[in-house]
Amino acid sequence: MLSLFALILGAIGIVFIIWIYGERWRPIRPSTLNFMKEAGLRRILNLSVLHSYFYGRWTNQYINLLVNHITPNIGDRGRRWLANRYHGKVLTHEHARAIVTLEEDIHLHSLEKIIPYPIARDLVLKAPPDIAVYECGCRHARKDHCQPTQVCMVIGQPFVDFVLEHNPHSSRRITQKEALRILQAEHERGHVHSAWFKDACLDRFYSICNCCKCCCGGIEAMTKHKAPMIASSGFIAEIDSNLCTSCGNCIEICPFNALSMNGETSHLNWEKCMGCGVCIDQCQSGAISLIRDERKGEPLDISFLAT
Repeated sequence: MLSLFALILGAIGIVFIIWIYGERWRPIRPSTLNFMKEAGLRRILNLSVLHSYFYGRWTNQYINLLVNHITPNIGDRGRRWLANRYHGKVLTHEHARAIVTLEEDIHLHSLEKIIPYPIARDLVLKAPPDIAVYECGCRHARKDHCQPTQVCMVIGQPFVDFVLEHNPHSSRRITQKEALRILQAEHERGHVHSAWFKDACLDRFYSICNCCKCCCGGIEAMTKHKAPMIASSGFIAEIDSNLCTSCGNCIEICPFNALSMNGETSHLNWEKCMGCGVCIDQCQSGAISLIRDERKGEPLDISFLAT
């Protein structure tokens, strides 16, 4: 028992030394203390809060290591393990807008139908939400990456203050109006809105990412490495063959490679479609629409979940 107690004290000591070193031997910053308080004793003792600290403090370096070195080399079993701890939910453009324009606190329960992984069971979205935007680690992990790079939105406390205090040169607090402008611009570029959940980030929703298929580590893990890291929006694209002109724009833009040409019309692969809706605005003939598909799970629709 004594040796176990000593081991626990030693682990806690190592955690605090690393934190202090990360703060360049200055007192621990207020946002770090708030993060520790939110995390609770259990996560401090099992060191998962240390994982969260590294992720939030050195996001670009963390994601670069993850997408370029870890995910490609850990095998299928390792990728499934990773997917249970770090994963996203595709959002339609309307649902992403709803999150950043909350007008009242929303308590969400029984999220198993929305996020089919063993975390994110309950959460509270505060209104109006604190929002910070900062550099996309996935884009910075690529040699030739998309622009702009400051498109990742951190939502809610203690995450916002932590990112702002530890990454003052690459993050900034934004208003709801600014967040909506970023979402609209990314939507027009054909990028996917996604809500991200992570067990090391207090088992909670913590960010909205605007993902491009050429840079996003989550999309790459899913399409290239078959790791189920992204859950469907709960919708699916539907193609009207009578309106389709076979222009191929939807095939080019689809982040999940769910569209192909079949004769003189576009063909949808149901399994691959995540219901992001980016193909709709790229279809000049108006042949594509999003429809609700219960087989794809529940949508993260604030107005629906709040009732």
